Amino acid sequence: MKNLVTTTWLGEMRFESTNPSGHNLFIDAGEENGGKSEGYRPKALMLSGLAGCSGLDVASLIKKMKLEVNDFKIETEANLTEEHPKYYDKVAMHFHFYGNNLNEKKLQKAVDLSIEKYCGVMEMFRQFSELTIETHFHSK
Repeated sequence: MKNLVTTTWLGEMRFESTNPSGHNLFIDAGEENGGKSEGYRPKALMLSGLAGCSGLDVASLIKKMKLEVNDFKIETEANLTEEHPKYYDKVAMHFHFYGNNLNEKKLQKAVDLSIEKYCGVMEMFRQFSELTIETHFHSK
């Protein structure tokens, strides 16, 4: 299956990028690199893609397993190498689940299924990064 994304220069350091979903996003450099900070940074966007991919898996599994979760977020931290081309050599993902009646065992299984089986973006990151995954449970 092919996906087509068209990224169009809008002048200076700003681009508009299409998405197969029909939603567009803007990419821009920070002021320190000649941009105006009016869009996403490309490398950070990769981290959003990683968290979004795994998050969609986990949300789907929460629904299928009929789990009670009040809130759920993923914090992703990455270490950028110093030499060019700069890339993320270490990435840590922290899955946070909030609720009064969390089934920790099943939620952990949902996270594990995403990171080991379903998330294609995770598999792409494995090609160049050392990944660390942690799951945190918070009762409200």
